[in-house]
Amino acid sequence: MMSSYMFQFIVSSFFICSFFLQVQPSYAIGKSYVVYLGAHSHGPNPSSVDLDYATKSHYSLLSSILGSHEKAKDAIFYSYNKHINGFAAILEEKEAEKLARNPNVVSVSLNKMNQLHTTRSWEFLGLEENGIVPKDSIWEKARYGEDTIIGNLDTGVWPESKSFSDHGMGPIPSKWRGNGICQIDNFNDSNKNYCNRKLIGARYFYKGYEAHEGKQNASFYTARDTQGHGSHTLSIAGGNFVQGVTVFGNGNGTAKGGSPKSRVAAYKVCWPGGCSDADILAGFEAAISDGVDVLSVSLGGRSENLLSDSIAIGSFHAVDSGVVVVSSAGNSGPSFETVFNVAPWLFTVAASTIDRDFTSYVTLGDNKQFKGTSLSYKDLPSQKFYPLITGEDAKHSYALYIDAKYCRYGTLDVEKVKGKIVVCLEDEFFGIVVAGPEASSAGAVGMILASDSESFYDFIAYPHVLPTSHLNYSDSQYISSYIQTQKNPVAYITKPITEIPIIPTPVIASFSSRGPNNIQPSILKPDITAPGVNIIAAYSEATSISGLTSDNRRFPYTSMSGTSMSCPHVSGIVGLLKTLHPEWSPAAIKSAIMTTASKLDNIKKPIKDRFYENASPFAYGSGHIQPDLAKDPGLIYDLNVTDYLNLLCAINQNHKKIEAIYNKPFICPKYSYNMLDFNYPTITILDLGDKIVNASRIVTNVGPPSTYNVKTKAPNGISILVEPSSLKFNEVGEKKSFKVVVKAMDNYVKEGAIMDYVFGELVWSNGNNRVRSTIVVKL
Repeated sequence: MMSSYMFQFIVSSFFICSFFLQVQPSYAIGKSYVVYLGAHSHGPNPSSVDLDYATKSHYSLLSSILGSHEKAKDAIFYSYNKHINGFAAILEEKEAEKLARNPNVVSVSLNKMNQLHTTRSWEFLGLEENGIVPKDSIWEKARYGEDTIIGNLDTGVWPESKSFSDHGMGPIPSKWRGNGICQIDNFNDSNKNYCNRKLIGARYFYKGYEAHEGKQNASFYTARDTQGHGSHTLSIAGGNFVQGVTVFGNGNGTAKGGSPKSRVAAYKVCWPGGCSDADILAGFEAAISDGVDVLSVSLGGRSENLLSDSIAIGSFHAVDSGVVVVSSAGNSGPSFETVFNVAPWLFTVAASTIDRDFTSYVTLGDNKQFKGTSLSYKDLPSQKFYPLITGEDAKHSYALYIDAKYCRYGTLDVEKVKGKIVVCLEDEFFGIVVAGPEASSAGAVGMILASDSESFYDFIAYPHVLPTSHLNYSDSQYISSYIQTQKNPVAYITKPITEIPIIPTPVIASFSSRGPNNIQPSILKPDITAPGVNIIAAYSEATSISGLTSDNRRFPYTSMSGTSMSCPHVSGIVGLLKTLHPEWSPAAIKSAIMTTASKLDNIKKPIKDRFYENASPFAYGSGHIQPDLAKDPGLIYDLNVTDYLNLLCAINQNHKKIEAIYNKPFICPKYSYNMLDFNYPTITILDLGDKIVNASRIVTNVGPPSTYNVKTKAPNGISILVEPSSLKFNEVGEKKSFKVVVKAMDNYVKEGAIMDYVFGELVWSNGNNRVRSTIVVKL
């Protein structure tokens, strides 16, 4: 099952004021300016009349320059009408200069707020600040991933995207063995080559899909992306620098991938309806043969056996060839034991938020206001309250209540809905974006998308086709009660605004799949969390931004959400580390990222889960990725293919099968392999009971000579002793072993345990480096 994805866009300025008026921006040639007029005369608690008056005064002032009220209304895209008196507008330079000479204007300046980058996640991860890359950033140190080759198993690529332009790229690296294969639109007998020095290869694999769905027409067989998912993920991992990216006419910025100077290759293994195991394995095979350094795999499915899992199998052989394989954890959260792609040689990535929200406010007739999310690009027809009705109350006489409450196709009565804001329950079965077209076709002016108690989409903004705000469960319940108790319920929805910074972040996305590992619980999964909510990146112009056939909107960049988006963030960082440390094994790179990750958010508190409770390692693994620390981890926990085979021997009775998957002589250990000694960067101990358990690890020095001392934070009710407590290293590559002794304390009470699991950590530190390992104990 491919990781699901959702959508979002960003606007060109950000403010947290909840009473901003959003006006449809003009698309005429010009630049955005901020016009500051000082303070308002209406005081700190303006009425709706005061707000309306302030906005109209802005239109009046600008119309004196532009010549008409309508031109002014079209030009203004923000009216700051509560605390700050001013507006933002698209203006020609001469118009701005003339406005600045008005004695009532304090200042007119170019919109410096527009420093937001379209893939803001890289700034959130610390690689840049206000568009400036520090000299010690991993981007600079790793030369932006120069000449590392990142492959992507997905839905293909939209080659015309500027993210895959080869501007500024040198010759294709000699290590590339793709032999010029670029299978894009070959059916039309065109001699055009859509690949270049950036997009160095594109292949498609369809036979597994064809076996399920039958023969397709000739135009079907192409590596061109017609769904958008593959272009998005590939550009997050390795997209080139693209200036002036906008979505819905807003959000000017520079798009870029994690390794923007890397080479990229697309392997189309997914088609409408899914990705077959046969095609996935064919994709792995080709990628390994072509010589990729990193494989990004934002897809997966439930598996009970690593040896029958196409991604586990394909990635094992890729890792054996030195390829780092990064995979998505899945979108089946927040339930436990839902994580996909759990093979220990895979790098499994959960999803979390960044410090940016796309906010739309709902105001009711009783003056209660609620913060929702949205990417609807339209505004309500006018600034006034509109009648409010639920989908159930607006149903056709022949429609079922259970369908009408979700506003499913054909359920709403035009006579009841026209001119009103309709409240629709989010529909996890048919999809969140389905309600909008039905509400719009029935004549609704707006929509409130109400969450139920099991909502998986509480952080995600969608590109709705009409003015919409998506509210959380508690706010949705209030609105339901308001409608039931008021004779004439009314509401108003603001156009979305961008709010930065959001505190706290990161927060684990509720859709992100959780551990424990259902196949091998002794290996903690997921491994890491990274940005995966409302991520801006390239898209396919062959499909609408909502994925609906009734939606004609086409954009080269859009926003999506899912572990599909967090996975390529890590793939991009892996590409940097491959450039910086080409001698490191896949396990070493994985260790560097995991042991330098953070368990804290942007206010130095423990990372939160849904409902803002403290998250556990089952949600984030080792923590949130910190790229700049990963470039110099100090120590690493290394593994090789023999280690993985020994692990497989321990969990599988059929040793001949294990021995058969390796192309070199290998025999399973005669005596049982101790899973506690598997050299993973995290430590998991199962069924501790009243036993004393020893777990051994080996660390390799990758920094200058130094001495590391250990500190531990024992899980609740658990005693931990590390022997020795100090490790001295004299050279790079030197290895040292240590033992972790774990036992339960007397009279232990299972307070704070999750499914009988408790969590702690050990940290090796030399004063400069902190090498942290999560400890998981099942009682």
